Amino acid sequence: MSKNRQNTERTTEKLLSIISALYEQGPQGVTELAEYLDIPKSTVHYHLQALKNRGYVVQADQKYRIGLRFLEIGGQARRRIPLFEAATDQINDLADKTGDLAILMVEEQGLGTILYKQAGEEAIDMDASIGRRARLHDRALGKAILAHLSEEQVETIIEEYGLRQTTEKTIHDREELFDSLEQIREDGVSYNRGEAIDGLRGVAVPILTDEGEVLGAISIAGPAARLEGDRFTEELPEYLFQAKNVIELKIQRNSNRRINY
Repeated sequence: MSKNRQNTERTTEKLLSIISALYEQGPQGVTELAEYLDIPKSTVHYHLQALKNRGYVVQADQKYRIGLRFLEIGGQARRRIPLFEAATDQINDLADKTGDLAILMVEEQGLGTILYKQAGEEAIDMDASIGRRARLHDRALGKAILAHLSEEQVETIIEEYGLRQTTEKTIHDREELFDSLEQIREDGVSYNRGEAIDGLRGVAVPILTDEGEVLGAISIAGPAARLEGDRFTEELPEYLFQAKNVIELKIQRNSNRRINY
């Protein structure tokens, strides 16, 4: 690797580390960021000024914070995903019908990203901010997606992120997870019975192409007191299957339009 390329990569890493630190830590001054990242103050200041000039960070009271330019970029990225356009109306409808929290998730780089959500009248909106990334193995949405990836892809994700146990009900054994994914493929539906957060449940179904490629998953989530009995295992899955059919038909229709065009 050439020296110029090495310098470019180091510069890029420092720039991204500054953005990540502002995202994770909130507003920070130059000295705070330099100490946190162990980067010279002059380097931090240089990158902050470059980001500020382009609207990616905002300075106030000697501190810098993430700018709303990222919101514009994220919104544009989301709108360019066909599943987002096809699913939003159905997510809204699920929230209205059930009164609970309806969520759309996609997989990116081995993690799940919440692409859209809508809260019903009785919803408890927890652990589900738009854009949030999460491990896939301990939630209904994630398992619905994992069940339709190849075994090699799932193994790679496990190797990268592990099977962290977050509650007593979390599946943290590899063989148990693969058995669960096989059952999800057979049933077409995935359940979370408090595996990510105690007392919270979810039920999800995958969104697939005609070729069986998984595009994402949709779910209904809420407190265990609301998601139990036949409502949890029959009524809510039926709502999800209806929404799934509509979304997949929209995606197929839109895809055919693009091909014909």
